Amino acid sequence: MDPFLENLARYQARVEAALDRRLPAAGILPARLHQAMRYATLDGGKRLRAALVYATAEALGAEAAGADVPAASVELIHAYSLVHDDLPSMDDDDLRRGKPTCHKVFGEAMALLAGDALQSLAFELLAGDPALAVAPEVRLEMLHRLARAAGAAGMAGGQAIDLEAVGRTLSLPELENMHIHKTGALIRTAVGLGVLYAGAGGTARAAALDEYAKCLGLAFQIHDDILDVEGDAEVMGKTGGADRARDKPTYPALLGLAEAKAAAREWCQAALASLGPLGDNGWMLRRVAEYAVTRNR
Repeated sequence: MDPFLENLARYQARVEAALDRRLPAAGILPARLHQAMRYATLDGGKRLRAALVYATAEALGAEAAGADVPAASVELIHAYSLVHDDLPSMDDDDLRRGKPTCHKVFGEAMALLAGDALQSLAFELLAGDPALAVAPEVRLEMLHRLARAAGAAGMAGGQAIDLEAVGRTLSLPELENMHIHKTGALIRTAVGLGVLYAGAGGTARAAALDEYAKCLGLAFQIHDDILDVEGDAEVMGKTGGADRARDKPTYPALLGLAEAKAAAREWCQAALASLGPLGDNGWMLRRVAEYAVTRNR
């Protein structure tokens, strides 16, 4: 088996188990809320953000086993954002990860609460989960970074820009700025949490990894836009063509499909170039970047 796919499967299994242990049991009151939280989080997704936490930690010489808490926290924030994105007041999607979206199963009000609770749980874990063996000041920095990534300076801000851009033509810098916030902030934070867990904050390698994550976030989002145009909805587990139907600004709409693909490759190459200081230790992160622009879902 390809070592990359072996590692990716290992990371996916680790974070799935970590999430399963930390999410409230489905039968505990309020049971319907806990069921919605587990439905929205478990048994699906690429777990790319968790993989970045683990791969970064290992590239810096740390053990992946100790990074379960930041990996799970990043995935909880991602899951909350998807639940809220899918709501009728946002993107109004019916499918996510090959199954009905959370609000289709549990209703809009319960889905909203489930998203809120998932976000809160992410910060609760980073603040106090005893499995995270780092100094208090490192926990604090992890909390600070994840909060920024989720808030107005990150995903929430990017989503607000996205909503206001519907029906408009953005310039390329405006489109990049939107996706640096909406998608890139959490990817960048996933790498940053791996750096902090490994004790490498403030180093030249940390700076290189931050540049890698910035470039990877843009490559990932451009490829997502491309998949919305030409991806197989059954493979992706969500409805294709949704961005065009909603008249949302995307890279293919602005640049054309061929130029969007070229842009994704360019950002991927920039991400790869940033990994020079890691030498051979960065091999998994290199493969993640390549996967980001070749995946089919």
